[in-house]
Amino acid sequence: MTGIGFDTIKRVTADLYDRSLRFIPADSKVALRKADGIETNETARHTLRTMIRSADAAEQSWRFVCSDSGVPVYVIKVGTQVRFSGNVRQAIVEGFADLVASIQPPLLPHVTNPLTLERGHSGRHMPIVTFDMVDDCDFIDITCSPKALGSGRWSAMEIFSFPDLPTIEAYVLDVVRKAGSQPCPPVVVGVGIGGTFDYACKLAKEATLRPIGQPHPEAMVAAMEERLLAAVNRTGFGPMGTGGDSTATAVHVDYAAGHGFTPVAVTFNCWINRRTRARLYNDGRVEIIE
Repeated sequence: MTGIGFDTIKRVTADLYDRSLRFIPADSKVALRKADGIETNETARHTLRTMIRSADAAEQSWRFVCSDSGVPVYVIKVGTQVRFSGNVRQAIVEGFADLVASIQPPLLPHVTNPLTLERGHSGRHMPIVTFDMVDDCDFIDITCSPKALGSGRWSAMEIFSFPDLPTIEAYVLDVVRKAGSQPCPPVVVGVGIGGTFDYACKLAKEATLRPIGQPHPEAMVAAMEERLLAAVNRTGFGPMGTGGDSTATAVHVDYAAGHGFTPVAVTFNCWINRRTRARLYNDGRVEIIE
């Protein structure tokens, strides 16, 4: 067996980014419809219904849900039994370059050099990719979750010393209040607690990828998610800042053991909640998960 090939990785990663721009995940649609059913603000209900119609129209016409396509971000889980027959990182870079040259409508030049502010479609470490190893698996699991301005700008992290749960929850709400309607609610809020500063941010990002409606497996953390979701929706920002009860569709929390210093990271996915996912197997199969 030759293993997972360069051309397959190139094609699949480009396709995941393309598809992520043109529809919202099924769980996000369900969450928006659920929010519409319990929302008490008439303007907010109208906004939620407009969002659902816009998402349906984009999917049916194969156009972008939002003009801010963000930048491609991939989270890749690599099975320890996987075999590669080409360079993985280079395949992702070339796939993105090919997509830029062919996609319709064209991608706006959102890739920005942070030192010169020069904008284009390529740059250092672009696309943004993180890799993790997974024991006893013969596939790679690739999630594409592009990050755009609204949801990317308002992420935050602070390091505390031996904080209690009320302190952590108060910080999460402080970040949400400062963000206001800028992340394009109703949002998914990801919270990462513990580890080191970089690992807490990783946990927060990956928490946003958890399907809406799937609580954390530990009861204490699941209860924390429920409290935070209720508190976030009491802020009253509502969908796209129109007011109402639907500021978030989910708050997802994860944590890691660490030292006495405790980083707390908070990040957002906008109402589109861009997320596509596929698995590539040693035997050549490609399984579309989302």
